[in-house]
Amino acid sequence: MKKDIHPAYHSIKVVMTDGSEFHTRSTYGSEGDSLQLDIDPRTHPAWTGGDRQLMDRGGRVSRFKNKYAGFLGN
Repeated sequence: MKKDIHPAYHSIKVVMTDGSEFHTRSTYGSEGDSLQLDIDPRTHPAWTGGDRQLMDRGGRVSRFKNKYAGFLGN
């Protein structure tokens, strides 16, 4: 096996959308970095049954809806 070809694998802190945290090992960032999630299984409609609305960051969802409004008779 070749040496020095794999990325560094270290501990990071993951912060969920509700502020809860957990520690895991990852190749993201460097040792001790924090990964702040915008969407996670507790808030995403795919996991919550669709009762919540996905936040429209930067108007992407509304631009998509406007672009395809009326497509296929919708």
